[in-house]
Amino acid sequence: MMPVAPDQLLRVPLLPVLAAQGLSVRRNAQLLPEPIGPRSGRNGRGPRLRLLIAGDSSAAGVGAGTQTQALSGHLAKELSRHYTVEWQLEAMTGHTTQDTLNRLQVLDGQFDMAVTALGVNDVTRGVTRKKFADRQTLLMNLLVQQFGVRRIVATGVPQMARFPALPQPLAWVLGQQAARLDQALQEVTAGFSQARHLTLNLPDDPALAAPDGYHPSPKTYAIWASEAAALLRQA
Repeated sequence: MMPVAPDQLLRVPLLPVLAAQGLSVRRNAQLLPEPIGPRSGRNGRGPRLRLLIAGDSSAAGVGAGTQTQALSGHLAKELSRHYTVEWQLEAMTGHTTQDTLNRLQVLDGQFDMAVTALGVNDVTRGVTRKKFADRQTLLMNLLVQQFGVRRIVATGVPQMARFPALPQPLAWVLGQQAARLDQALQEVTAGFSQARHLTLNLPDDPALAAPDGYHPSPKTYAIWASEAAALLRQA
């Protein structure tokens, strides 16, 4: 049996505080829309590259005004320097790994590469480490077997303890669980030769957060896309 982590032991005595802080965060949250713009496209010249981007609100680009400023736009721009990129975005605010599985299972098409961004909603919905790992494994298998993906970049679960919108101790508790899920994601990714885990080690810079203090800014999306594109090109 694995030892119980300090944050898990403290959740019960901290429950009234955590509940109050969670309610306050939801009540005062600045709800940013998903960016406008196309969710598929064709960019660049060169060898054909079919790209799938899947996940939650960050994959959808919340925090950017347009898809050009979001992950999809920056990623298409980066890759179009070397390929004819045919890209498709399948992401939605609030989606967990299970939601993304459900969405992709009814999707038609074949892709060469995929970038995923999931985990924050699994944390806030109380998904356990084991369930998260199991669902991520199903997702990897789906991408490889159903869509023929040859390279997957699984973006790490964000460091939620650093989200400006979250007060303490809520930020610490969610941050600890996010770290556990990210460790599980790293282990799952290591089991697939097609997959690479991407850890975004970002500095403490206010310009990297969207106005809601919860999502990436366009500057962060550009950094993320650059690092994801580098991993994809290694394939």
